[in-house]
Amino acid sequence: MEQDQAFLEYVVKGLVDNPEKVSIDRTVDEMGVLLTLTVDQQDMGKIIGRSGNTAKAIRTLLRVVGMKNDARVNLKINEPDGGSGAAERPSEVTRSVDEAMEGLDL
Repeated sequence: MEQDQAFLEYVVKGLVDNPEKVSIDRTVDEMGVLLTLTVDQQDMGKIIGRSGNTAKAIRTLLRVVGMKNDARVNLKINEPDGGSGAAERPSEVTRSVDEAMEGLDL
């Protein structure tokens, strides 16, 4: 296992409640290294973090690991099966606007 993949596995398994469901696929092409992370649906919030800050921090650390090994490392986080994608559910703001619009006679 490569250092970047081992590092990501160590960090993610330390954050989640279901470490046995963590899987990481590593692919290398002319653009660099792509690590694709899949976790249990219940653990997605822990990996993404508030406003995506945890995911940003993990990506930053992976870039540092990559620079140390003369590679460009990127992280893709797969949404688990059965997840409700952001495109499928309206945001809180959209719901508030929709509710406010219902009371108007236009």
